[in-house]
Amino acid sequence: MTFDVYSKEHKKVGTLEAPESVFGVAWNANLVRQALDAYESNRRKPLAHTKGRGDVSGGGKRPYAQKHTGNARHSSIRSPLWPGGGTTFGPSNERNFTKKINRKAKRLAMLAVLSKKAKANEVFVIDDLALKEPKTKLAAAIVRAFFDKPESVLFIPSAANRLFVRAAKNLPKTTIADAVSINAYDVALRKYIIVEQSAISEIAREGSAVSGEVKAEKVRKEKKAPRAAKAKVAPKKAPAKKAKAGKK
Repeated sequence: MTFDVYSKEHKKVGTLEAPESVFGVAWNANLVRQALDAYESNRRKPLAHTKGRGDVSGGGKRPYAQKHTGNARHSSIRSPLWPGGGTTFGPSNERNFTKKINRKAKRLAMLAVLSKKAKANEVFVIDDLALKEPKTKLAAAIVRAFFDKPESVLFIPSAANRLFVRAAKNLPKTTIADAVSINAYDVALRKYIIVEQSAISEIAREGSAVSGEVKAEKVRKEKKAPRAAKAKVAPKKAPAKKAKAGKK
């Protein structure tokens, strides 16, 4: 895929032939939905919490005698049947919402969203995002040069460009993502993407590294020799008892 390369002032300075492995991935709605669900579930914190009858303080003594009162039998005032008692089947903060997704599937989902945005002309390639000093007004000037009104933007600078991260982190409706650790949620969250030219090669390099690790792991599993079957050991026979001599 061919992109126009712009300067910070939104002036065309050249073109770039981007790799198809990054911007030519086919759309997979089910995989993207799975990746977004996993990301949101892993961010979720179990806030709702109730106390059971064992968690509520007090109630160590019977409210009244077991028999001869005419009342129903109760062993504690912290029973769920009593006001101020514990809650039955209430939510607990020990619940785990974590969902696992494979690295290769996570990577493929991010590239699918990135490719779809590129086809919709929502990805802009900039030659350099380096700033002289980490000032928010300098980063805001780049956004104003590309858009007439405030838009939600994802910036993907190169790993060496740390000053821009400090400058743009306070911009509203703006996210800064590292080219190595970018995910499908970051790409789908913002409408437009401004990626630094050198960061595209970092994204492609990270994808090839993930694929190489997956292939190497498969080779290791195939080369692993199967376990030898344990030899069956015959059970030991008890020694025969000697017959006692009869009485004369």
